Amino acid sequence: MSSKQGNISRMAMKAMGLFGGVQVMGILCSIIRTKLVALWIGPVGIGLFGLFNNALEMISTGTNLGIRSSSVRDISQALEGRDEGLVAKMVAVVRKWSLWLGLAGALLTLSLAPLLSEVTFGDSSHIWGFVALSIAVLLQALTNGEYAVLQGTAHLKRLASVTLWGTIVGLAVSVPLFYLLRERSILPSIIAYALALAAFAWVFRNRDYANASVGGKETFDMGKGFVRLGIFMTLGNFASILASYAFNAWLNVHAGTDQVGFYQAGYTLINKYTGLILTALGMEYYPRLSRVAESRLRLRAFVSQEINVAIAVMAPVVALFILLRELVVWLLYTPEFNVILTFVSWGMIGTILRTLSWCLAFTILAKGDGKTYLWTEVASAVINLVLNIVFYQWWGLNGLGVAFLVSYLLYTLIVAVVYFKLYRLSVSRASLYNLLWTLAVASVVMACMETGQLLIAAIITTVSVLIAARQIITLWRH
Repeated sequence: MSSKQGNISRMAMKAMGLFGGVQVMGILCSIIRTKLVALWIGPVGIGLFGLFNNALEMISTGTNLGIRSSSVRDISQALEGRDEGLVAKMVAVVRKWSLWLGLAGALLTLSLAPLLSEVTFGDSSHIWGFVALSIAVLLQALTNGEYAVLQGTAHLKRLASVTLWGTIVGLAVSVPLFYLLRERSILPSIIAYALALAAFAWVFRNRDYANASVGGKETFDMGKGFVRLGIFMTLGNFASILASYAFNAWLNVHAGTDQVGFYQAGYTLINKYTGLILTALGMEYYPRLSRVAESRLRLRAFVSQEINVAIAVMAPVVALFILLRELVVWLLYTPEFNVILTFVSWGMIGTILRTLSWCLAFTILAKGDGKTYLWTEVASAVINLVLNIVFYQWWGLNGLGVAFLVSYLLYTLIVAVVYFKLYRLSVSRASLYNLLWTLAVASVVMACMETGQLLIAAIITTVSVLIAARQIITLWRH
C-alpha cells in the first residue's frame, strides 16, 4: 500500500512540475504579447484585444457546454475498465461532440455578429471582425476535445506539449502581425493563436483510438451523460462569474475605480498565482479520481493522499508569500499597492482552506453529480458576494481578505457535508493534522508581519519550508 501511495505522490508532483512550468510559460507569453500590443498599437490595441478575447471566452464557454472537463471523467472510467473498444468509442464520441458544438458556436457567432458589434462597439463597424472570430470559436472547440482525450487517457506530457508549443508558436506568429498590421492585427493574431493550439493538438493527438466508428444516435446516447454534467459545470462557473461581476460593479459605484483596481490586484495574487499549483495538480488528480469513483476505499485513499501532497506544496508557498508580501507587490505592481498587503495575507490563509475544499470537491465531479456541483457552486458564489459587500463596509480592503478566508471556510464546510455525509467518505487523520499545522504556521507568520516581528516571521517560515521539503521527500520515497 505504501508503494502505491508513493507512486501516487510522485505522479501528482510530476504533474504539478510539468503543468506548473507550462502555465508559467503561458503567463510570460501573455505578458510579452500585451507589452508588444501596448508598444506598437497602444491603448486601442489593448482594448480591442480584451474585447474580442472576452467575446471569444463568453461564446466558447456557453457553447462548449463544459465537455472539456466533464468528458475527462467518462474517458477515464472507460480506460479503467480496460475495454479498448469502449475507450475508442468514447474518444470518437468526444471528438464528434466537440465538432458539433464547435460548429454550433461558430454558426451562433456568425448569426450574432451584427448584434455583437452593436453591443460591444455601439455600431456595425466590427461585424466582419466577429465573423472572423467564429473561426477561433470552432478551432477552440476542436482543441478542447483533444485536450479532454489526452487528459482522460493519461497522456499528460503530450497535453503539456500542445499547450507549450501552441502558446509559443502563437506568440511567434503574432509578433510580426502586430508590427506590420498594427490595429488590424488583433483579429488575425487571435485566430493565429487558436490555429497554433489546434495544429499542435492534432500533431500530439492520441492516435491509439483513432479508428472507432460511431453512428450519430450512438454518439448522442454515449455523450449525453458528460454533456449533462458539462451543462451543470457551465452554470456553476457562470454563477461565480456573475457574482464577481456584481461585486466589481458594486465596488466601483460605492468606492471608486481605484478600489476596484486594488481589489483586482490583490485577488489576482491570492487566486490566480497560487491557483497555478492547484490547476497543475488537477490535471492528473481528476482523471485518476474519476477512474475509481465507485470505490469508497480507493476514493478515500486518493483524496487523503492528494490533501497531503497539495498541503505539503502549498504550506511553504503561503508562508513565503506572507513573509515576502511587500517584495512581491513591489515586483508586480508599485509601492502604491502596499495598501493590499494585509488583504493579501488574510487571503493567503484562506488559500489553505481552498486547497482542502478543492481536494474534496473533485469527488463531486468524479461521481458525475452535476446537481450537487451546481448548488455547491451557487451557494459559494452567493456567500462570497454577500461577505465581500458586508466585510468591505466594515473593514475596507482588509475586510475583503477576511471575506475570502471566511467564504472558503463556509465553502469547505458545505463540501465536507457532501463528502462525509452524502457520499459517506472519510480522510486520514494525517491529512487533517497537516492542514491544522499549515493554518497555524500561516496565521503566526501573518501575526508577526502585522506586528513588525520580521525576524520571528522569517525563522518560522524557514522552519516551515524545511519541514515541508522533508514531507515532500518522504511522500516521494514512501
